[in-house]
Amino acid sequence: MVARRFVVRQGGGGGGEEEEEHEVEYDTEHGLDILRLQIFSLTSVPPELQKIVVEADGSVVGDGTDLEAISEGLRLVAITGEEEEEAAAAAAAEAARAQEKLDEELARMIQIVVEADGSRVDGGTDMESICEGLRVVAISEGDGEDIAAAEAARVQEKSDEEFARMLQAEEEALLLQQYSIRNDGGEEFRERVEPYMHQVLMYEDPMRQEAARKTVPMDELQEKALVSLAKWCNYCSSTTRFPRYNDPYKKLGKDAVENGPIALHSTVEVLDMKLVWWMHLDPCEGVYDNPLLYEKGWNKKLDYVIAISKDGVRDVTKRYTRKWHEVLSRRIITSEDTVSAILSSITGKYRSGLSIDGLTAIENRDKKESEELSKAAYLDVDTSISLPGRQSGSVEWRKARSELSQVESLACSSCPARKCVDAHVSKIYDALSALLSHFCDRDIPKERVIEVFDSLKCLMQNLKDAKFKSRRATLDKKTQLVFEEIFPSVERLLCAMSLEAELGTDGKCSVTTVGNAVHTSLALPVAMDAVDEILSNYKSNAVCTKGHQFPRGNRLCSGSVLASGEQLPIGIATAAFDGIRSSKWEEPDGAKGCWIIYRMLDGQTCELDSYDLMSANDVPERDPMDWVLEGSADGGSTWNTIDARSSVIFDSRFYRKTFTVDKRYKANAFRFRFLRVRESNGNPRFQIGSIDLYGKST
Repeated sequence: MVARRFVVRQGGGGGGEEEEEHEVEYDTEHGLDILRLQIFSLTSVPPELQKIVVEADGSVVGDGTDLEAISEGLRLVAITGEEEEEAAAAAAAEAARAQEKLDEELARMIQIVVEADGSRVDGGTDMESICEGLRVVAISEGDGEDIAAAEAARVQEKSDEEFARMLQAEEEALLLQQYSIRNDGGEEFRERVEPYMHQVLMYEDPMRQEAARKTVPMDELQEKALVSLAKWCNYCSSTTRFPRYNDPYKKLGKDAVENGPIALHSTVEVLDMKLVWWMHLDPCEGVYDNPLLYEKGWNKKLDYVIAISKDGVRDVTKRYTRKWHEVLSRRIITSEDTVSAILSSITGKYRSGLSIDGLTAIENRDKKESEELSKAAYLDVDTSISLPGRQSGSVEWRKARSELSQVESLACSSCPARKCVDAHVSKIYDALSALLSHFCDRDIPKERVIEVFDSLKCLMQNLKDAKFKSRRATLDKKTQLVFEEIFPSVERLLCAMSLEAELGTDGKCSVTTVGNAVHTSLALPVAMDAVDEILSNYKSNAVCTKGHQFPRGNRLCSGSVLASGEQLPIGIATAAFDGIRSSKWEEPDGAKGCWIIYRMLDGQTCELDSYDLMSANDVPERDPMDWVLEGSADGGSTWNTIDARSSVIFDSRFYRKTFTVDKRYKANAFRFRFLRVRESNGNPRFQIGSIDLYGKST
């Protein structure tokens, strides 16, 4: 592939017509047909009537011409009447050959059989003597390769035609753009872009960065970030509103690029230093590496996406669209050349103080990105990926901005399937269930049980308050004696949280993180909530009978979850299974019906015997009231009802209810269809604090 620039001249002959000159930017790998289409978009001379001559030597450009070697000066000359007839005849002959080829391919793909005797109808068959009953049947296995090759050829031909149409549409959009742009020399564009550069540079001020760091709990944020990465989703377990600060005295500055269709939406790109690759992030939506989110998911009609960093500005719109020709038709602030010139001017101004080595490194990075961007707009869209509409903000606000998904219904999902990272939850429940059984079997007095769990709660609080990379808590003598009494059971609990007890030389026992500190960060809040719930049950005399107690063993884990919708970042679907009381699954439009599917790990099956539902932290009106639980033995193709409930009321917040499943059904997927919430009038939302499924998997 070679990028060429041709100058095509037309007219200026003895007839007195004025000569026209056209510049064509062209990649030689696209072939002569594409070059003719580009010339057609500039001159309106149909490809079949074009005679292109190399000005340097007078040779005619044809299929055998080396487009990489010829000089850039070309002339489009009028063909004679005889040549026109020859061209028309050649086109007709080509069409006839194409039809003949198609007929041959069709003949190879099917055969016609006489039903009466099974004989095959071909060129030698006496059509007058055969009976009227005929059957069209598929070709034999031996012809499969021919069909595959023919199909591949047709697909490639269709792809080439589509690409040619796209290029032609781009040329036409650029032509129309010349008549629509504002003739202000690009001043409006500059005035709208350059202020963002000043804003970004404030984040490079060391004094502002230091002031911001002093107000930011770095250790806590780092822990939460690592926990979120471990869960492979982007949400926090508590709701925190982050205003869009415009000065890093109020927010920590980061070395990143801020993007956004001008005056529309801000997102972020972060540079992967290993791959030297820009990755799209949208903190508001909890989405990463999905730049087509806005065009495909939100159905936004983009104009400009401008990346802004301390090193300059860049037009990265092509990374965010697969409809570049449509985008071009809307870019009427100024011409594409002026956009490029203004951005280069701004960039040059802010790179003027860089060292030669630093400038070389950035320019090499720019070159790689330019190559990537030049291809991005022509990549095929993966139709198997369903991108959601905007998730942040109220439904009314999103509707007003036309940012809802094009498909918002209970029949399909607007969020991706997510894997549950919750094996630690089941291990903690198993350990605590064993500890409760230990107390029950030995008829330990309630007061003593409360004392033990109070000691556990105090220990966990001390561990939570410690720095997450070096968690350690020393036991007092009283707690140490408690632990010695129940050591086998408590050792299992500590192991589930990636903790271990160790005895120091001074005889004091302490508990510390062993292995990956993030595992402890994941598990510690789960254990704290479970211990707190156990204590609450004992203190209120609400201890359940065996089989209905909390926690229980045989909790299902590590499956995948798909929901009808979710509220990012605070109400993600997998939050219903994370064992953390303060998190929840929230469906923005689920008050009158929504669903969530849990698929077993690696196709395992299970006979569900019970399940728990817990109400969320607030707004009782959003609690589930009526629902149906279904099981599927084929991964979700067909469903059978295994439990149904109606008029259920959760008495308080974080209230757990246990439901027994009487109908035994071996399934590898389970679906809750929540039919209505406690109050659906004026309340569009559904929420649930947690869902725990129990049964033995096989």
